[in-house]
Amino acid sequence: MLEHDSKFILVDCGLLQDSREEKNFEPFKYNPAEVDFLLITHAHMDHIGKVPKLVKDGFKGKIISTVETMELSKPMLEDALRVMQSKFPNQKLFSQEDIQKAFSLWQGHRYGEKIELFENCFLEMQNAGHILGSAILNVTTSPPTPLLAKERGEKTITVSFTGDLGNSPSTLLPDTDIPLGADYIVMESVYGDRNHIDKKERRERLKEAILEGIKKEGTIIIPAFSIERTQVLLYELNNMIEDKEIPSVPVFLDSPLALKVTDIYKKYEKDFKKSVQEEIKKGDDIFDFPGLQIIKSAQDSAEIEKIKGARIILSGSGMSEGGRVVNHELSYLPDPSATIILVGYQAAGTLGRKLEDGAKEIEITPPQPLPKGEGQERNQYANKRKIKVRAKIEVVKGYSSHMDSEHLVEFVEKTTSPGLRLGLSSTEERQGKQTSFSHKLKRVFVIMGEPKSSLFLCQRIREYLDIDAIYPGEGREYELK
Repeated sequence: MLEHDSKFILVDCGLLQDSREEKNFEPFKYNPAEVDFLLITHAHMDHIGKVPKLVKDGFKGKIISTVETMELSKPMLEDALRVMQSKFPNQKLFSQEDIQKAFSLWQGHRYGEKIELFENCFLEMQNAGHILGSAILNVTTSPPTPLLAKERGEKTITVSFTGDLGNSPSTLLPDTDIPLGADYIVMESVYGDRNHIDKKERRERLKEAILEGIKKEGTIIIPAFSIERTQVLLYELNNMIEDKEIPSVPVFLDSPLALKVTDIYKKYEKDFKKSVQEEIKKGDDIFDFPGLQIIKSAQDSAEIEKIKGARIILSGSGMSEGGRVVNHELSYLPDPSATIILVGYQAAGTLGRKLEDGAKEIEITPPQPLPKGEGQERNQYANKRKIKVRAKIEVVKGYSSHMDSEHLVEFVEKTTSPGLRLGLSSTEERQGKQTSFSHKLKRVFVIMGEPKSSLFLCQRIREYLDIDAIYPGEGREYELK
């Protein structure tokens, strides 16, 4: 929450996931009715999941994001509503009407637009490179006049909120922009204490895991996040199959949400990096290939089990905390010929994390009614079940769309490099002014990672860059001068 000139600007409003889900039903620690602006960095649930609850509890201000984030957020929130209703049937976080009301307050803008929030306070969004539409939010405040600035000792201040930063170079998206000349940065640290493997190596490991699974004539399950991870994997599989690096086995995209998201990705192909745009111009449908089958209904999802031989199932959710992938894991985790390939960050307490950590037995609550027979479904949800893990668990690091430790430090270092200064009075004024300026970050607030990750990154920023970096305490207030 950023307070300036008696206005309150909230950045993101996300769901707590894994073992903390019950906390989502607790009241906000501030009055939603007093918030004037909600700025959204991107459309992942831990950044947008409680937006309808904020509206339900009294928020009436403006919601601002990129156009792409606004469009992606609608299917994401509708899916979240369905999941929450199934997990917590006796508790109501928000309704479909609250989602609709949220979008009546939502505005979509383009990267680079200078958006006046209120007098002498502006927002400019830059590409964060994390997922389609993800943005670094640069909020700049200026004194009303030079005279008052001198009297009050005020000056222009820019605060940059990174949201989640991309693992550039990305498979699909352009590299992450740098907010040059920010005075304060509030930044993520999910991978603040570790680095990703080389991108060629991660692709080779994915290919090897798939080939090994195909050799066993078993089922290969890849739990994947609906936004970005699914599209990247479709692109990788497309190239591997077309280039005959792996056999053309049946591949099932079994995620209604991922299908909607992929359609939105196709709509915004202009946001892809140049090399991918060139592939599309040459006629390659980068999200389609021989053997790919789209699964729409729960009944069709259950029918996959009847198919013999090797097959690949791409399904959500990425941490195996809900969605159809959990039904598939119920069926195939006890099967020694099956392979589960984990390609993303698995938060502590999630089913995916337990599998990654080598659990030999797990408990699963099916998130959806399971087919009872042709055309029939149970009315009651199955109880939690204990499952023996006999399938091969493969962990392929590096497919995360988060920036790693080395590049997070490099990102901070680059913000102090000579270049176009954020927060000047107009776009025209900035054109052609790539002159050097003397500038040093005043402070970096390191957030959004597990504590050890955030604290490690703080130490690296302080030691390597001699820049003040802190891991802020929850509920603490900091004055920015």
